Amino acid sequence: MGRNPAVGRQGPAYYAATIPSENEAKRVRVKQIRSTIGHDDTMRRTLAALGLHKHQATVELVNNASVRGMLNKVRHMVKVDPIS
Repeated sequence: MGRNPAVGRQGPAYYAATIPSENEAKRVRVKQIRSTIGHDDTMRRTLAALGLHKHQATVELVNNASVRGMLNKVRHMVKVDPIS
């Protein structure tokens, strides 16, 4: 039996999204990359407030403090790309 290749590459340090500051990007594209199954209800409601209702959904949002705070809460479940 071989070793599980995912061992050692788990945790938020390996898949947490980096959220750009307001100076770096005025808008951001957010894609949900992980399911809400097994996560707390507050995270599900945060994703719904961001407009992400299904797995693999993508939305474009204004990059302000409230959106960055919500993205920080679910940064392990989303991918964030700046829009120029």
